[in-house]
Amino acid sequence: MSDELITQCAMCTKRVCSSEHTEDAPSNCPMVTSNDVLDKALLKYDDPRYFDFARNASIQEAQCYMRTDAGNLMQSPRVEETYLFAKKMGYKKLGMAFCMGLFSEAKTITEIYEGKGFEVVSVCCKCGAVDKTRIGMTNEEKISTTGRFESMCNPIAQADILNNAKTDFNIMVGLCVGHDSLFLKHIDGLATALIVKDRVTGHNPAAVLYAKGPYYRRLYKKE
Repeated sequence: MSDELITQCAMCTKRVCSSEHTEDAPSNCPMVTSNDVLDKALLKYDDPRYFDFARNASIQEAQCYMRTDAGNLMQSPRVEETYLFAKKMGYKKLGMAFCMGLFSEAKTITEIYEGKGFEVVSVCCKCGAVDKTRIGMTNEEKISTTGRFESMCNPIAQADILNNAKTDFNIMVGLCVGHDSLFLKHIDGLATALIVKDRVTGHNPAAVLYAKGPYYRRLYKKE
């Protein structure tokens, strides 16, 4: 595929995919270049494992808006949206893989969800208490460079423990970049991110996208 046909939906100015009028799609639109892929993907929704999941996810999306005379207003923050969706799916046992740095948040989430009738199986990222040298890190590469014990994050174990618990649905709370990837690779069931870690912005990664001025100028410097 030539460079000009690389799919770049994020740079699209036409956005015809949100309407029935797709004839004006740009040449690099996947509806032009990848129709075969789209057709095959659509058939996968007929799989009983995904049909109700996709349907209920879209129902939940619609119910996050409250219809008023003034227009649609937002309701249901993600903490609430997650358990409402789980109820739609008939889930009973929720798995939660969380970062130790968000211990308090994980405890509060557990209390909320247990109060809504769910069983919550939670696993901390440091489970196993394995020093980071086990994955080849030197003492100089640790957060503390004093050479003392520093427990590695263990997302594969988190996934395996939740798999063994046969959770219905799994929730990530603040796993580090990369650790979240390993968790998603090894978890058997479907999972969602409830909190995405961002140490600088109070776990709101989008914040820097709204501050294009001097505060985060370095992000927009071309390399």
